[in-house]
Amino acid sequence: MPRWLPRAMVLALALIATFQFGSWAFHQLTGLLINILIAFFLALAIEPAVSRMAARGMRRGLATFLVFLGLTIFAAGFVTLLGSMLAGQIIKMVEGFPDYLDSLINWINQTFHTELRRVDVQEGLLHSDWLRKYAQNSAAGVLDVSAQVLGGLFQLLTVGLFSFYFAADGPRLRRALCSVLPPARQAEVLRAWEIAVDKTGGYLYSRGLMALISGIAHYILLESLGVPYAPVLGVWVGLVSQFIPTIGTYLAGALPMLIAFTVNPWYAVWVLVFVVIYQQFENYVLQPKLTAKTVDIHPAVAFGSVIAGTALLGAVGALVAIPAVATLQAFLGAYVKRYDVTDDPRVHGHRGRNPAGPGMVTRARRLWADRRPGEQQRP
Repeated sequence: MPRWLPRAMVLALALIATFQFGSWAFHQLTGLLINILIAFFLALAIEPAVSRMAARGMRRGLATFLVFLGLTIFAAGFVTLLGSMLAGQIIKMVEGFPDYLDSLINWINQTFHTELRRVDVQEGLLHSDWLRKYAQNSAAGVLDVSAQVLGGLFQLLTVGLFSFYFAADGPRLRRALCSVLPPARQAEVLRAWEIAVDKTGGYLYSRGLMALISGIAHYILLESLGVPYAPVLGVWVGLVSQFIPTIGTYLAGALPMLIAFTVNPWYAVWVLVFVVIYQQFENYVLQPKLTAKTVDIHPAVAFGSVIAGTALLGAVGALVAIPAVATLQAFLGAYVKRYDVTDDPRVHGHRGRNPAGPGMVTRARRLWADRRPGEQQRP
C-alpha cells in the first residue's frame, strides 16, 4: 500500500463528513438565514433616513430607534385601520346574510319551482354533520394557530432585532468587512454597498407611493360604482399590484371584479377596463417617472427575477429579487465598456432607405410630381 493512500482516504472521509455536516447545518439554519436576509434589506431601506439624521449630529442608535418607532406606528395604524374596516364589513355581511339567503331561496323557488323556506335551510345547516365536523376541526386547530402566531411574532422580533443592529452599526459593520480586504477591494465593496442602499430604498419608497396612488384610484372607481367593501378593496389592490410586479395589477383586480359581479355584471366589465387602462398608465407614465432614478430595469428582467426569487426563497425572494437585480445591474454597469451604436435601421427600430434604390411607391410619386408642372404649362 502506498504511504499516501491512508492519508488520502482519511482526507476524503473528512471532506465528506464536513460536507454532510455543512449541508445539515444549512438546512437547519435556513429560517434564520432568511430572517437575516430580510433584516439586511430592511436595514438598507432605512439607511438613507438614518444617515441623514446622523449627519445632523444625532447618534445612529437614536436615529435608528426613531425610524423604527415611526415605522411601527405607521404599521400599527395601518393594521388597525384595515382591521376595523374588515370588522365593519364582516359585521355588515353577517347582518345582511338573512336578506341574501332570502333572495337566494326566492330565486331557487322561482327557477326550479321548489318550496324552500329559510327556517328549513337554517335547521339543516345547524344539524348537519359537515358543520359539526368543521367545528371540531376548528377547535382542534386552535393550538396550531396559536403556535403559528407565536412563531410569527418570534420571527418578526428576530428580523427587527437584526435590522436594528445592521442599521445602527452600519459603519462598524463596513469597517469590519473592509478590514480583511485590500484597499482596491475595499473601494469596490463600499461602492456596491452604496448602490444597494440607493436601489433598495428607492424601490421600497417608489413602490409605496405607487401603491398609495393605485389604492386611491381604485377606491374612487369602486365607490362611484357602489361596490361594497371599497376601502378594503382599494388597499388590497394597492398593495398586491405593487409588491407583486408585472402581473400584480391583474391578480389584485380579480377580487374587486368578483365582488362587483355580485352587484351588477356590467360593473365587473367596468372594473376590468379600468384595471387594464390603469396598468398601461402606470407602466408608461407613472412608473417611469417614479423609478427612473431608483430601479431602472426592463420589465421582462423584473418578471424573470421575481420568478427566480420565488423559486429560491418563496415570498421573501419575490420581494427582494428586484432590488437585488437592480443593484447587481448597476454595479456591473460600472465595469462594462460601452460604445456608440451604429446608425442602422435594424438597431433604431425603423425602416431606412432601401440600398437597392427607392421603392415602387416612391418612384410613382416622383413621376407624378415631375409630370404635374408640364401639365400646368399646356394652354
